[in-house]
Amino acid sequence: MPNFKGGEGSFAVKMFNDDCNRIMRGRLVPGSSIGLHCHDTSSEIIFILSGVGTAVLEGKEEILTAGQCHYCPKGQTHTLMNQGTEDLIFFAVVPQQ
Repeated sequence: MPNFKGGEGSFAVKMFNDDCNRIMRGRLVPGSSIGLHCHDTSSEIIFILSGVGTAVLEGKEEILTAGQCHYCPKGQTHTLMNQGTEDLIFFAVVPQQ
């Protein structure tokens, strides 16, 4: 997916989606990002599997490495960027609330 949600580069994703959840295994290559977006009706949980990423939640930056989690509560705005030199691989869950 090029320029996902207005981000840079490409976002490769395998996604399961039903009426209750969206579950994704994503990959952002170096220099790629998921654009800044708001979770109006749901939250999102992102678990980093490998690589180094930067999440920005409501303007606050958070560096994420393998084994760490990022949480975006319902009604909040966030983005995820790969500013590192390796692919950023992560698992994300968006429960439909």
